Amino acid sequence: MKREIAQYIQNYGGNMLDEWMVEMKEKGDSRSFNTISDNVFSNMSKEFLDVIVSNIVDSNEIYHEKVKDFAESIIKLGWPLTYLTTGIRVFQSIIFEKMVTKNEYTTEQIKLLVLDLEDWLAPLQDQMIDTYSETWEKTISMQKVALQELSAPLIPVFEKISIMPLVGTIDTDRARLIMENLLGGAVKHRSDVVLIDITGVPVVDTMVAHHIIQAADAVRLVGAKCMIVGIRPEIAQTIVNLGINLNHITTTSTLRKGIEKALEYTNREIVMMEGAN
Repeated sequence: MKREIAQYIQNYGGNMLDEWMVEMKEKGDSRSFNTISDNVFSNMSKEFLDVIVSNIVDSNEIYHEKVKDFAESIIKLGWPLTYLTTGIRVFQSIIFEKMVTKNEYTTEQIKLLVLDLEDWLAPLQDQMIDTYSETWEKTISMQKVALQELSAPLIPVFEKISIMPLVGTIDTDRARLIMENLLGGAVKHRSDVVLIDITGVPVVDTMVAHHIIQAADAVRLVGAKCMIVGIRPEIAQTIVNLGINLNHITTTSTLRKGIEKALEYTNREIVMMEGAN
C-alpha cells in the first residue's frame, strides 16, 4: 500500500500541501514563521513533502541527500526540531483522513493503512531527527571555531607593534588560543612589541592572571616585548590582593599609554604636526 500512498500524494499533493501549511502555522512556533515570507514558507513546505515522498520513490542515495539538504535549510532558517516531528504527525493525520474518506476501505484495509503509514513515517522521522542533530552539531562546531578565531586576534597597528584586544571571560581553551595567536602573530608580523589589552576582561582572578603571564613570558621567548594594558583600578586592586607579581611585565592603565610606551621602545613617538588642530 506504500506505493498507493505515494501515488495519492503525487496526485493530490497540492490540496494536501495547502491544508498541511494551515495546520502547521496553527500548531507551529509563530516566531519561526513570522521571520520569513509566505513564499519561503511555501517552498520549504513543498520541499518537506518532497523529502517524505522521496523515501518511497527515490533511491536511498537521493533520499539521504534530500534529507541532508532539507535539514541544512531549516537550520539556516532557525526552525526547531519540533518543526520536523510535528510536520510528520500532521502529514500522517491528513493523508490518513483523506485516503479513508476517498476510498471505501474495509476495516482490515484501514488497519493495513495505519500500519503502512507508521512503518513508513516512523523510520523517516528518526532519519530526519538524526540528520538534523548531526547537521546542527556541525553548524555549532563551525560557529564555535569562527568565534574562537575572533576571540583572540593579534592586530598589527604600527610597524613592529601589534595589539591583542581581549573581551569577555578567559577560560582554559581560550587561553590556549591566546597563546597560539600571540606566538604565531608575533612571528608573522615581525612584532618587536605586543600589547595585550584587557580593558574588556570583566574579572581577573588567579587563573586568568596566570594565563596572561604565561602568554607574556612566551612572547619574550620569540624575541618580542609584551605589555599588559587596560588595567582598571579594580583590576589592579584584585591583582595586588591576590599577590600576583607583574613586576617583570610593563603595564599601563590605558591602551593609549601602552601605545606611547611601545613607540618609545621602538624609538618612535607621537608628535603634534604644526598647524594641526
